[in-house]
Amino acid sequence: MALMNMIQALNSALDVKLAQDPDVVLFGEDIGYFGGVFRVTDGLQAKHGLTRCFDTPIAEGGIIATAIGMGVYGLRPVAEIQFADYILPAFDQLVSEAARLRYRSGGEFWAPITVRSPYGGGIFGGQTHSQSPEALFAHVTGLKTVIPSNPYDAKGLLIASIEDDDPVIFMEPKRIYNGPFYARPDEQLKSWAGTGDPLAEVPEGHYTVPLGKAATVREGKDVTVLAYGTMVHVAKAGIEESGVDAELIDLRSIVPLDIEAITASVAKTGRCVIFHEATRFGGFGGELSALVQERCFWALRSPILRVAGWDTPYPHAFEWDYMPGPGRLAAALRKAMED
Repeated sequence: MALMNMIQALNSALDVKLAQDPDVVLFGEDIGYFGGVFRVTDGLQAKHGLTRCFDTPIAEGGIIATAIGMGVYGLRPVAEIQFADYILPAFDQLVSEAARLRYRSGGEFWAPITVRSPYGGGIFGGQTHSQSPEALFAHVTGLKTVIPSNPYDAKGLLIASIEDDDPVIFMEPKRIYNGPFYARPDEQLKSWAGTGDPLAEVPEGHYTVPLGKAATVREGKDVTVLAYGTMVHVAKAGIEESGVDAELIDLRSIVPLDIEAITASVAKTGRCVIFHEATRFGGFGGELSALVQERCFWALRSPILRVAGWDTPYPHAFEWDYMPGPGRLAAALRKAMED
């Protein structure tokens, strides 16, 4: 075991798979000699060689097309898209090729690719470096979408993703790369700094966290909070602020989704608040709400509530007002308890 932040845990996962499986290759913009813009691949090219970890041109469609071809050939490519915002030029390759390959070929071919990408806000990246597009991928049959919230899960989920035979979109919340979540910069709002140690005990060797299995972060009896990624940490602070005995479920992957864990929790509490950073309208929270309504209608004691990003283009200077914070969640929890 070793103390790691999320960057170190992801680096360890890649290192383990490169050493263990000669078919694993890493590539993307600046991930080789430079070690990636967030240093997730730091040192891996020097350790494993130029043919196992290498740089690509700034051509996202080409990166994913290359990964698909490698996967069909028998390799297990791990492609990095430097920011999730820039994955859209490769969207057709993911939707029309990677996601459909197994079905189109009658199971003769498949694309065991993992697409890593930092996503979400918290670094003042503005509209082109801060978006949360997870709902786009969740809509595509044949793609799996994974979003870790802590170093231990990040390593185990990434190894499981690389070993999976289906294409996986692995979204890394950049706001918690180095700790629970970054503080809002002005001095009067230090409560945004979060709680808990930025490091976690992580095994140094091989282990997996299964895809499609949620985790209960906090048990409670009054309300179920569904969250993933950075919002798990924000939710912890919001629950404490609210004074409500809420149960917090970390989804960990949104496709496959652990609907059994969700429904068991909502059946117990009778209330549900869904919490994500992405824009509310058309966000994954809408699908979660529908699923809970269909399965838990007779157990619900109040309307399902959603707390999410505003339905506006992502702001630059005002991103801390855009991202839902503990106060907004606390207000929703108290409202849920009024019914």
